[in-house]
Amino acid sequence: MDVVDIASITKSALLASFIATFILGATMQKTGFCSMGAVSDIFIMNSWDRLKQWFLAIGVAIIGFAVMSYIGLIDPLTSFYTGNKFLWLSTIIGSILFGFGMVLASGCGSKTLIRIGGGNLKSVIVFLALGLSAYMTIRGFLGVIRINTLDSVFINLNTPQDLPSLLSASTGMMRSSLHLVLGLLIGSAFIIFALAKKAFWTAENLFAGITVGLIICSIWAISGHFAFVAEDPNTLEEVFLATN
Repeated sequence: MDVVDIASITKSALLASFIATFILGATMQKTGFCSMGAVSDIFIMNSWDRLKQWFLAIGVAIIGFAVMSYIGLIDPLTSFYTGNKFLWLSTIIGSILFGFGMVLASGCGSKTLIRIGGGNLKSVIVFLALGLSAYMTIRGFLGVIRINTLDSVFINLNTPQDLPSLLSASTGMMRSSLHLVLGLLIGSAFIIFALAKKAFWTAENLFAGITVGLIICSIWAISGHFAFVAEDPNTLEEVFLATN
């Protein structure tokens, strides 16, 4: 039996993650890829280009994720996203707070990091406040409030909450096959909508959407495959190194 070098795999996973996120940041900086900017452009300039960049990225990421899942490169059911406890109230309140915070901070978390790289001092303050409040909400006193209020309202499902698992029983299809079919259909719909008008077909728009989508796929591959160890020598349990 081969000895698993935990330290080496951990370092390699961190390096691969750094390279992927560096490319992501450079792409977002170069193309202006931004969630708040995508929405504001529609209302202020009547331009859908940046939102379609998002749609293109989503489509590429969905198809890539579905294919990786189907061929067994990653297992989505090991992710905490697919638990059977659907925290609907936490999701709604969290989304609203995120939206307000994004507007007040002039951008989301990723945009804040990009602006820090550009020397924006306001973004340093936003980053510190964002990091501290997020940590307190996960493990601090805000976490206690969250667990006893918002997280106490949920729907307990009989299956994981991903769409393929929910529809598998009613359709009679195997979950893996249904995941691939849904991924191809939904992903293609996003891509078709983004590419419907030829005016969107600029090098910058296509580069932004495709690159961001592929980076998302690469992060899933790094975390779910490259950094995955089926049996940790120390605990004899499966573990996702560095990216857990």
